[in-house]
Amino acid sequence: MSLPNYHGLTAFAVLAHVRARYFPPQVGGLGATVTGGEVFRIDHDQAFNQTTHIQYQPWKRGPWIGFNWRYDSGLVASSPFVADFPTALASLDADQQAAIGLFCGSNVATPSAPLTPAICSGQTPFGAKLLNLAAPGTNDPDRNPSRVAPRNLFDASVGEDDLFHGDRYKWSLRLTAINLTNKTALYNFLSTFSGTHFVTPRAYTAELGFHF
Repeated sequence: MSLPNYHGLTAFAVLAHVRARYFPPQVGGLGATVTGGEVFRIDHDQAFNQTTHIQYQPWKRGPWIGFNWRYDSGLVASSPFVADFPTALASLDADQQAAIGLFCGSNVATPSAPLTPAICSGQTPFGAKLLNLAAPGTNDPDRNPSRVAPRNLFDASVGEDDLFHGDRYKWSLRLTAINLTNKTALYNFLSTFSGTHFVTPRAYTAELGFHF
């Protein structure tokens, strides 16, 4: 969706829904039988994500300001090690538990002190700060896989595309802040394809350009 320039205001939004279901090998043609496992979803399966950008330039020649909002409902955490809470306790090492913020009751995993079944026995609530783990006994690799926790990320920038109002040569300047709230969040976790990635922490950049 796009908003044409209206008195210096422009905006657009991109929305997406992705279903990425993988099927194991099949035997036969029409009415084939699935063999060797069950249907599962890989880590770029996501129910909803959107990016909205708004930019305002009050004068045709002058500075502008831009704002960006990104929302992700959460990619599938496709690794079998994060199927549900008990499995996470048994299968993840201390660093991996700490990375997702695994907790039970008042106990939180650290790189030097992982959670164990003995520590978490009878402790509630339990889960992970950066993952939505399937409840015990409800994990389904197709219908109810564990996912990265939903997140909202915000960026902002301000700039001037023609600092000195040149005719042939132009100077531009742009200041940008990424992840304004400095949110800690995962992009993916133990991905089969790319491992584990966190979103970019808050960062500031300045760009000076010369156009000819």
